[in-house]
Amino acid sequence: MIIDPENVRRILVIKMRAVGDVVLSTLVLPNLRAAFGGSSIDFLTESPSVDVLRLNPVVHRTLVYNRRTMSGLDVIRMVRRGKYDLVIDLFGNPRTALITRLSGATYRVGYRFRGRSYAYNLIVAPRGGEVHNSQFNLDALERIGVRIVDRELHFHYGRDDAAYIQKALCDARIERTVLVGVNPGGGWYTKRWHLKDFALLADRIHGRFGWTIVLPWGPGQRDEVETIARQMRSTPFIPPATTLTQLGALLARCAYVVSNDSGPMHITAAVGTPVLGIFGPTRPELQGPYGEKNLTVRNESLDCLGCNLTSCPIGNPCMNELSVDSVFDAFEKLLQKNPGRSTLHDEYSDSHPRV
Repeated sequence: MIIDPENVRRILVIKMRAVGDVVLSTLVLPNLRAAFGGSSIDFLTESPSVDVLRLNPVVHRTLVYNRRTMSGLDVIRMVRRGKYDLVIDLFGNPRTALITRLSGATYRVGYRFRGRSYAYNLIVAPRGGEVHNSQFNLDALERIGVRIVDRELHFHYGRDDAAYIQKALCDARIERTVLVGVNPGGGWYTKRWHLKDFALLADRIHGRFGWTIVLPWGPGQRDEVETIARQMRSTPFIPPATTLTQLGALLARCAYVVSNDSGPMHITAAVGTPVLGIFGPTRPELQGPYGEKNLTVRNESLDCLGCNLTSCPIGNPCMNELSVDSVFDAFEKLLQKNPGRSTLHDEYSDSHPRV
């Protein structure tokens, strides 16, 4: 089947679940806009990821699936009301396959996963274990003949978000200092480096360079960053609570970020701040921070890296035995790869608009 762009007036992209996964799907949006210039592009995702898309100028409307309040039938009805001509299922689980199949769209794009091909009439060969997740998303576009003209991630925050962060920095009297973000969050415990090691790393960065350490946090993570702060000799900056777009503005304001594999790691890459990703059970060549600015670090002495396990039967050595020395050495390599960032100060947030 060949897609006739003249017959595509309404497009829906589907990507559920994690913030990082949705960030890594944003590079499909400008390419769809270039290929289907007159079309309206909507995006279906879950509640935690809405702010990834809220200010994206390509997205006309974000459809929100709230699993606590909506049934599968509710979502199908919501999608059918959109009268889409083209639906692209980048998630590909049984539920999104069914939503796509019952969408009423003329063109239905999805991956050849077992038991799901029935839902699509334009089927993509899945390469999830072979290519970075960003390219996995682009594969769907290339399958339908879309020329890839933009390979950048896109995370947009507003001037009010930047102003909120700037006020917090001014209140703390650090608005003209170099900031280094240290993010201990992560969805699985197997992906999280020890808090005490983050504290040692943060002190080492501060002691070597004199830079201010920022400890970003999200829902349920305030205790973690306070634990790190108590274990540090130097005084870090714990920001006030932030929305996802405010977090993006904060991460853009940082000169560098060190992070577990997590949504904030991908947001950091998307706003253009060099990030060092700490990896263990996930594979950096598939899920690492996207872009040439960034680096990753792992406990390379292990042969079980990339196991993708959310629970470790042998004590999680990929995190427990990853030394502070190894992470700090990788951080110095990040600095060498991105020289000159330490000259940034308060005007950076104004010179880096994302809307």
